[in-house]
Amino acid sequence: MNYDYPLFRPPSEAYSLILQLTIGCSHNACTFCTMYKGKKYRQKEWPEIRELIEEAAGVYGQARRIFLADGNALSLPSDVLTAALQMINERFPRLERISIYGSPQDILNKTAEELRELRRHGLGLIYMGIESGSERVLKMVNKGVRPEEIVLAGKQARECGFTLSATIISGLGGAEYWEEHAVETAGVVSAINPEYLGALTLFLREGAPLWRSVQKGEFTMLTPWEILRETRLLIENLDLENCLFRSNHVSNYFDLGCVLNKEKETVLQRIDRYLVSPLVKSLPLVMERGL
Repeated sequence: MNYDYPLFRPPSEAYSLILQLTIGCSHNACTFCTMYKGKKYRQKEWPEIRELIEEAAGVYGQARRIFLADGNALSLPSDVLTAALQMINERFPRLERISIYGSPQDILNKTAEELRELRRHGLGLIYMGIESGSERVLKMVNKGVRPEEIVLAGKQARECGFTLSATIISGLGGAEYWEEHAVETAGVVSAINPEYLGALTLFLREGAPLWRSVQKGEFTMLTPWEILRETRLLIENLDLENCLFRSNHVSNYFDLGCVLNKEKETVLQRIDRYLVSPLVKSLPLVMERGL
């Protein structure tokens, strides 16, 4: 398999076969992200996709899970994506799940019927980055979408039968807007009620526009203790039904997990114990994480 590197996938797709149907990210303008800054966005044409699937099936034909990359492969035209899904199902007889990255705008750019058709052809799980529910923070990081659009996209995905795994970024509001970020993000997530919710922690690599803002003193990152305080406020304000919450990414300072709302009080009590710990209070900020 020939990949255009760097290649990214969600942690839960660690054992999945990755099919790179697009290159890079169609938006690629978020100020906190450098994942695809070295790539020019490109949608592969159908002959190239067909050849890729044939090659993968010849080597990994017994794959049970397939993840469609790059940054938001859901941006592909629906007819191309449907044809790819149909071929994937034909060539991988033991297949159990097909998943994909999709931005809120990718979802909104498709009609409900297009989404249902993709679901009928085996696309089961969409990973959608919410990042923040604060309109101020979303504008600040150039996410290119408003909170109400994120809610609409998330609801539409769920109504069309997809399992939705949403991600948010702890610390994205910085020291100035951490409370607004926590509370309003909780509101957006609660309105969508995804099956899965992952909280990453803001880390910055040199070259990210937000990195430069930190260097200029225009943005102040949160310490680990402050991140934990923000996470507590987030969880306190979440109102979810049987949502699996995880904060166990390599970017996170603290490993947290629970089912919300069922285990909300238990995880809040655990966070409270961390917050009074002298060890936690003394943890240093690591601005650029080794990811």
